[in-house]
Amino acid sequence: MPTNPDAKPNSHRPVRRALLSVSDKTGIVDLAKALQRLSVELLSTGGTAAQLREAGISVTDVSTYTGFPEIMDGRVKTLHPRIHGGLLGRRGHDDAVMAIHGIEPIDLLVVNLYPFSTTISEKNVSYVNAIEQIDVGGPAMLRAAAKNHADVAVVVDPKDYASIIAAVTAGGTTYTQRQRLACSAFSHTAHYDTVVASWLEQQLTPNQTSYPEVLELTFVKKSDLRYGENPHQHAAFYTNPIPKRGTIASAHQVQGKELSYNNIADADTALCCSHEFDAPCCVIVKHANPCGVAVAASIHEAYEKAYRTDPTSAFGGIIAVNRPLDELTATSIIAKQFVEVIVAPSASAAALAAIATKPNVRVLLTGTLDSQTQNEQAMLSVDGGLLLQSKDTARLMESEIKIVSKRTPNAAELADLLFAWQVAKFVKSNAIVYAKDLLTTGIGAGQMSRVVSSRIAAMKAVDAGLSVSGAVMASDAFLPFRDGLDVAAEYGITAIIQPGGSMRDDEVIAAADEHQLAMVFTGIRHFRH
Repeated sequence: MPTNPDAKPNSHRPVRRALLSVSDKTGIVDLAKALQRLSVELLSTGGTAAQLREAGISVTDVSTYTGFPEIMDGRVKTLHPRIHGGLLGRRGHDDAVMAIHGIEPIDLLVVNLYPFSTTISEKNVSYVNAIEQIDVGGPAMLRAAAKNHADVAVVVDPKDYASIIAAVTAGGTTYTQRQRLACSAFSHTAHYDTVVASWLEQQLTPNQTSYPEVLELTFVKKSDLRYGENPHQHAAFYTNPIPKRGTIASAHQVQGKELSYNNIADADTALCCSHEFDAPCCVIVKHANPCGVAVAASIHEAYEKAYRTDPTSAFGGIIAVNRPLDELTATSIIAKQFVEVIVAPSASAAALAAIATKPNVRVLLTGTLDSQTQNEQAMLSVDGGLLLQSKDTARLMESEIKIVSKRTPNAAELADLLFAWQVAKFVKSNAIVYAKDLLTTGIGAGQMSRVVSSRIAAMKAVDAGLSVSGAVMASDAFLPFRDGLDVAAEYGITAIIQPGGSMRDDEVIAAADEHQLAMVFTGIRHFRH
């Protein structure tokens, strides 16, 4: 219900005077032309006023209206009683004082703020330049107009211009419309303040080794989803205001059905796993876990190898590649399997034409991945709270591993060990990955027992007609007992990579030597819950 007892939800409030001052100039000329045709007096500032005049629109500069010039390089221009009084003045209540001070009512405010988010996303932006993009007058006007929404309409989004034109044409804005617009304005300023506060916090703690007492988050809804993990759950997809390029959040869907909650979650896992590798890589994910991963000389070869790992699980899976999708690979995917989502940095016209024969397949093009930053965060909701941690961006260099067994892994084993270790990072704990020739031959995921994960990985290999014998094994966490290593030896595993750090490391190392296995320690754990 309206909080103003005099406000009627559907009564029209005429618009006689409007102030337009926008950083995003989208649609502003068309809006101003429509308002001018409707005899609305227009006030404006700086670049907005200049653009409107270039379009032949009559506009009064705010500095002329207030009788006070813009000063301090534009830092002070709208912070004036004639502006804020015109926005805050209550019609029928403050009329007398407004008349005494020559304050005219402003019925419509169209403002969006300095592009602070865009500025800080630029490479090597200076601290001083970023600070200058913190808007002061804009938020003050928005808050004033939004507070006085009983009388004033406030617009922050060009998408609302059409409804404003329609309302003014019909005789004015309604209380219900102004109330909705006020909500959008307060959301806009809250988001803006949060971005500024978060950026300043990052300048204080650039490596994010400490966390603020109050966590301020802002995300923008990209889309509503049909449902969540299950049909009875509601869901929506939110992204950072300026999502990093090369991610699911910034991806462009070029064909296919609407994305689901699970599609997005699995596509993110597949894409992030593919980014771990510099060589052409294909990752197939099913139910939050990689079921096939391969690195090869080409994307087509990588896909063929990844699919061969586990054709059964690949059915209905999510496929990500870290190279442009070509026609041969696209044709192979469509011919071999039912696929829900294909993710690639780009795709050739021929590849897209091939996939178009299956119009329900979702195709996401992400662009090239922006470089990772040290302060990227991962969040997990819990009942009544939120867990926040730095992302697991740890990379393992060959020079960092520690060979703890008597036998040293040969070059092929070492390459497979490092490959399997990178894959294990994306497998739910307890994670076991078998690999050979830069191809996962079996993956055991999400088990309470690491030994059971080892047996499941071997079982998956058998189901796919692959041999585990001669493969290597990666364990996301240390082997607490020798039983896991004994099982690996039983299957013919020749080399193992694991973090180390168990109280029984000596026992496990002795078992490796007993079985003549090569074993290396990483000193890094990759739990994924």
